[in-house]
Order: sequence, then structure tokens, then C-alpha cells
Amino acid sequence: MVGFVIAGLVLAVLVLAYVLRPLWRTRPVAGIAVIAGLTLATGLTYFAIGTPAALDSAQRRAPATLDDAITQLEAELKRDPNQVEGWRLLARARVAEGEPAKARDALMRALKLMPDDPDLLAEAAEMRAIAAPGRQFDAEGVSMLRHALDQESMHQRARWFLGIAQRQAKQPAEAARTWEPLLAVVDGRTSESLREQINAARGEAGMPPLPPAAKSTAAAGPGLKVKVALSPALAAKLPANASLFVIARQPGGPPMPVAVEKLSAANFPVEVTLDDGDSPMPTMKLSQLDQVEVLARVSASGNAIPQAGDFEAVAKPAGKDAGTIELLIDQVRP
Repeated sequence: MVGFVIAGLVLAVLVLAYVLRPLWRTRPVAGIAVIAGLTLATGLTYFAIGTPAALDSAQRRAPATLDDAITQLEAELKRDPNQVEGWRLLARARVAEGEPAKARDALMRALKLMPDDPDLLAEAAEMRAIAAPGRQFDAEGVSMLRHALDQESMHQRARWFLGIAQRQAKQPAEAARTWEPLLAVVDGRTSESLREQINAARGEAGMPPLPPAAKSTAAAGPGLKVKVALSPALAAKLPANASLFVIARQPGGPPMPVAVEKLSAANFPVEVTLDDGDSPMPTMKLSQLDQVEVLARVSASGNAIPQAGDFEAVAKPAGKDAGTIELLIDQVRP
């Protein structure tokens, strides 16, 4: 069933890209948004009515909107709640709708069906933290991460998140010990960022830093070049000492960036190159993704978390060979 869904989504992307060529040429951002929305709706529609129950003519109504697709998927899951991938797809849809608490609940339903799957355990624990106040891992989330490591001791996401949870709980020595084994399995560029986090945790625990790592010549690829401009209308309103965040993240995935740079917002245009060295999460690197979403934000407070009044650019999708991505900051966050 999973293979069928993936094939269907790929086919949907290809067909929609062809049909929407006029929109794509004149308004590429709008074209991409339409394709992304309809592709997600295609996946939801399959789980909602792409079953033997679809032979019933009363159940063959295709959803008109993404909300309709979600409603039908929920109805299908109520009829047959034993569809792990259905619950996962519902969780992704809820994230796309900005409803992390509902995404968390959907993943918890999936976890009841596959309680020993380390990927699902890490995914569900992460979503519990995203939905929680202050994005804190709770006791149940920590238990999930430990269970994931019981199943796969070097599961990178579970080990990384467990270290974060331990540091949040004022257990820096435990966090350092949890993260240190990852140094043996991540590449050279990632290990630099990870080593910084480990040494910060060791410092909080009153422990000496790790010995310097041997220099590595391994390359992390050319990176993603981004050029950011500020509209004249907003240039006159630019706050003093504002910060510019240039961010790459997974399309339709978690809101945490896979690469981010923080710069002074004093001079525009600004050109940056995002690469694996800019990853705040050593277990998820820019070079691992074929597609990312790139955005830029000017923050008066210097806080990476979006706030009302921030200046923003419309996010753009980008591939590994996209060349230079140009962003224009011309919107004010409501």
C-alpha cells in the first residue's frame, strides 16, 4: 500500500506540473503551492476512498478541499483504524495545517499499532515536544526515545532528541554521554556541529571539553546559495539592530530548520551559502535532502521563533542544483 501511495503521489506531481504549465511559467510560486496542496490531497484521498469500500458509489465523492480530504481520511480511519500509514499521513496533514497537537494525537494512534518501530517512536516523541509549551520533551516522550534506542541503539534521531530532552531536564552530563557515540557515525562536517553541542553540555556539567578532533578533508558539497533583498517599502521601517535569519527546512516536514544562518540585517542585498555546517540538528543535514524550502526573516528581537511584526519573504522550494535562490522580503508577519 505504501508503494502504491508513493507511486500515486509521484504521478500526481508529474501530471499536475504538465497541466499547470501556464501558471508555472507566469507565477511559479503559486504553481508550486497548487501542486503541493493537490498532491497532499491526492494522498489523503487515496487513504480516504482508495480502498475496497470505494466500490460503494456513495463513498466515491472526491474531496473538494484539503479540509474535506482530511475529513474523509478521518472517517476512513474511524472505519478502519488499523492503518499506520493513514495515521502518519494524517499527522503530516495536520502539521501542514499548523495543528501540531492533532498531529501528535495521530502519531500516538499509529504508535499503538507499531509500538516497537524506532522511526515512529522518534517521530512521535518529537511531535509531542513540538506540541508542548516551550517545546519541552515530557516523560512519555523520553520513554519513547529510550524504547527506540532499546530497539536500535544507534538510531540517530532518537539519540539526538534524547540528548536534547536530558539537557532540557538540567542533565548536561547525561546529554553529553548520549550524544558522544554519534561522533563515530556522522560525517566530518556534522561532527563539528555535534562536538560543539557536546562540549557545551560538558561545560554545563563542569566537565572538560572533548579532545580536539583530527582535521578532516571530507567535503559536504557546494551548499545552497541564497541572495536576500529587502523591499524599499520595508527598508524605511527596518528596526535598529535587527537580525536576519536565512533558513532551509523540509517541505511539509517539521518546522525545525535543516540549515540556518543568523546575520545582521544592516545591509541588503545579502548573499549566504547554507551547508551542513549550518545545521542545528546533526542528525538531519541539508545534503541529505533532494528538496528544501528556503525562507528569510528579519527579526527585531533577534529571536529565531517567528513573531508578529517580523519581515518575511515568501518561502521558495529549491533542489540541490537550484543555483542561486533569490528571496525578496516584502511581507510583515501578522
